[in-house]
Amino acid sequence: MKFLFVLHEPPYGSERTYNGIRWARQMLEEDGNEVKVFLFGDAVVSATAGHKTPNGYYNVANMIRGLVSKEAEVGCCGACLDARGISEENVAVGTHRSSMKELAQWTAWADKTISV
Repeated sequence: MKFLFVLHEPPYGSERTYNGIRWARQMLEEDGNEVKVFLFGDAVVSATAGHKTPNGYYNVANMIRGLVSKEAEVGCCGACLDARGISEENVAVGTHRSSMKELAQWTAWADKTISV
């Protein structure tokens, strides 16, 4: 199956993005599944490089890179990046600046869309 995960919350302070990434990763474990993740609003911060977290605390940027290494596609809302002063050069390797047009294409592509 093809899954689209749409994440809205910041990487820290709420566990919604953390759990959405975990869920997306789990869906990739099933043979034949494909996953795309679209980051909206404060969730775009999840894809920035350089997160420094305390020992033993999850690092959402590392988790995003893990999704990419498992062939998930990760797009970041371009307007949301701009609103937060985040340049494309500052997003994690394997993620990309995206758009509403691409989100619409991904929504049509997906068998299931999950908004977290």
